[in-house]
Amino acid sequence: MTRRLLLLVPGCFAMCALYAGLLRADDPVEIEKLLKHEIVGPVLPMAEVQRYCEARVPDVPRVESAERWAAEAQRLRAAVLEKIVYRGAAAAWRDAPTRVEWLDTIDGGPGYRIKKLRYEALPGMWIPALLYQPEELSGKVPAILNVNGHTPLGKQYPPKQIRCINQAKRGMLALNLGWLGMGQLRTEGFSHARMNQLDLCGASGLAPFYLCMKRGLDVLLSLEHTDPERVAVTGLSGGGWQTITLSSLDTRVRLANPVAGYSSFRTRVWHLKDLGDSEQTPNDLATLVDYTHLTAMMAPRPTLLTYNSKDDCCFESGYAMGPLVKAARPMFELFDKPDALRTHVNDDPGTHNFELDNRQALYRMLGDFFFAGDARFDAKEIPSDDEVKSQEQLHVELPEPNHDFHTLALALGQQLPREPALPKDKAAAVKWRTERRAALREIVRAKDYQVAAVEAGREELPGIAARFWRLKMGDAWTVPAVELSRSESKGTVILVADDGRGSLAEEAQRLLVAGNRVIAVDPFYFGESHIAQGDWLYAVLVAGVGDRPLGIQASQVAAAARWAAGQDGDKPVTLVAVGPRSSLFALVAVGLEEKAIGQVKLYGSLGSLKEVLEQNWTVSQKPELFCFGLLEAFDIKQLAALAAPRQVMFQNAGERAKAELAELGRWYPLWTSNTTP
Repeated sequence: MTRRLLLLVPGCFAMCALYAGLLRADDPVEIEKLLKHEIVGPVLPMAEVQRYCEARVPDVPRVESAERWAAEAQRLRAAVLEKIVYRGAAAAWRDAPTRVEWLDTIDGGPGYRIKKLRYEALPGMWIPALLYQPEELSGKVPAILNVNGHTPLGKQYPPKQIRCINQAKRGMLALNLGWLGMGQLRTEGFSHARMNQLDLCGASGLAPFYLCMKRGLDVLLSLEHTDPERVAVTGLSGGGWQTITLSSLDTRVRLANPVAGYSSFRTRVWHLKDLGDSEQTPNDLATLVDYTHLTAMMAPRPTLLTYNSKDDCCFESGYAMGPLVKAARPMFELFDKPDALRTHVNDDPGTHNFELDNRQALYRMLGDFFFAGDARFDAKEIPSDDEVKSQEQLHVELPEPNHDFHTLALALGQQLPREPALPKDKAAAVKWRTERRAALREIVRAKDYQVAAVEAGREELPGIAARFWRLKMGDAWTVPAVELSRSESKGTVILVADDGRGSLAEEAQRLLVAGNRVIAVDPFYFGESHIAQGDWLYAVLVAGVGDRPLGIQASQVAAAARWAAGQDGDKPVTLVAVGPRSSLFALVAVGLEEKAIGQVKLYGSLGSLKEVLEQNWTVSQKPELFCFGLLEAFDIKQLAALAAPRQVMFQNAGERAKAELAELGRWYPLWTSNTTP
C-alpha cells in the first residue's frame, strides 16, 4: 500500500504542475501582461505622424514673373473655394443673399456712434456685429473689418473695442464682428470641434466660418461711404487666422494685418501649441495650399505680419514668422512691392496680445497705405479706455432659434445617406458591392499597405506562446501586434478595441481556449499607437493633408489581416472589434478587404452614424468618426451590406442596431446578422 502511494505521488505532482501551468496560461491577468508588453513605445507613434504630415505639405511654387504668380494665385483661390470651403452641401450656401438687419444705435464717444446689426452668414445662422461710424462722414473713407479671436468676451473684448474706436476717431468705418463659438455665440453647438459634424455629412465645416467673414465684408462694402480701394482686415489669434484666410481668398481686401494668428503647417507639425482648432486645419486644405501660399497670395497688397516674441498661446515670432516671410517675399518682389510686406514683433508685453504696441503698428500701416501724404494722420493711439462698453451695452438681439454647427448637421443628416436603398437580389447585390467598394475606398482614402513584420521578442508560458511584432506598413507606420497561440490553432482571430489591445485579456482568453491563434493589434491612434501629445489635433492634421484617420485605421487592419492570413496558408481570418470606434474601422476594413477577412464580430457597434450627431460628439472625442462625406454615402447598414455574403455579427449593439440591421437578413440569403443585447 505504501509502495503504491509512493508511485502515485510523482504523477500527482506532475498533474498538479501541468494543471497549474494551464491555469496560468489561461489566466486573464497573465494574458493581460502579455498584451500590454511594450513594442513600439510612446515616442514612435507621434514621430511617425509628424513625419507623415510634414512630408505631405506642399511648397510654394517658384515663378519668374508677377503675371505668372498672379495667375497661379487666382487658380489657387478658385481651387480652395471650390474644393475646400464650399465643397459638398455647403455649395448651396455660397450664393444665398446676405440678409442684414440694422438695429438700434448707441452713443460711442466723442466723434463716433455705434450701430448694432445682425446678418445671415448662411440661411438661419445670424451673426451679431457693431459698426463704429464717425459722426461726420463725407465722400469715401477707409473701412476696416475687425474679426474676433478665441476670447469668450467676443466683440466686447476691450483691446478690440479700443482698436475700433481709434479707427472711427480717425475717420474710418470699423465693423466689429462676432465670431462662432465666442461672445454671444459661445454655445455648445458652436464649439469649434463640432464643425466636423458637418464634414461627416459631406458639407464643409469650414464654410460657416468663411461665410461669417465674407458676409461681414459684404456688409462693409455695401456702406455708402466705404472706399473699396481702402478696405482692411485685422484680428488677433483666431482673428489672425480669419484675416489671412479671408484676405488671401478675397481680393476685395486691400490690406491685411493678421496678429499672432497662424503659421505654416510644417511649423505646426513640430510646435504642438500651433496645431490650432478644426477650422484652421480643414479637410484637404494642405493638398492645395499651405499658409505660406496664403501669405504669398497677398502680393502685392499691403500685408503686416504681427507676432509676439514670448507668446504664451501659440505662434511665437521666433519660429512662426520666418517661413512665411521667406515664402512670400519673393512674390512681393516680383511685383516690385517689397515694402508692402512688413513685419512687426512685439516684445512688451510679448505675450499673446493685440495691445498698444501692436495696435500702433496697425495704425502706422494704415497711415502709410490708406492715408499716404496726409500730414494730419497720427499713428499714436488716442486714449479711449473710458469709452469701453460692457457686454450688456453691446448686446445684439439674435433670432431664436439660431442655427449652429450641430443643428445644421442634424438637419443635413436626416436626408442621409443619399442612396439608402439596398439591392434585393443576388446579381444586383454583387454589382452594388463592386461599385460601392470603390466609392468607400475614395471616401476613406484607403491604402494597400505592404507589411514587413519585424519580430520584437517572444515570451513563453506553460501552454501558451507569445510573439511580439512590429508590423511596418509601407514606409509610413509601425503597428504593434501581440500574437498568442497554443500548440495547435484551428484559425486566426485579429482583435482590436477602443481601449487598446491591453483591454482584451478576457476575449483573448476565450478565443485561445476555443483553439484560435489570437493577434491583438493597435492601429493608428489606439492603444500603444496613441499619440502622446495633441492626439486629436494630429488626427485632424492627417485629414488636412489629404488622408483620413478612419482610412488609415481600416487599411492597417486590412493589411494585418492579409499578413496573418498569409502566415496561415491564406486562410481568411476572423476580425473582432470591441467598441463603437473600432467597430467602425473594422467594418470599413472588411468592406475593403474581400479575401483575407472571412467574418467580423462587432461588440458595441453603432447602429447608425447618425448617433454621432444625435450624441453631439466632437472630433476631439472620436476623430475617425468624422470622416468627410461618409454619412452622405454610407450608414452602418450599407457598410455591413458591403461585407456580404461574409458573416457579420453585431454583439451588444443595442436596440438601434437591431432596428437598423434587421432587414439585411431578409435581403441576403447568405447573410447572417446576429444582434443580441
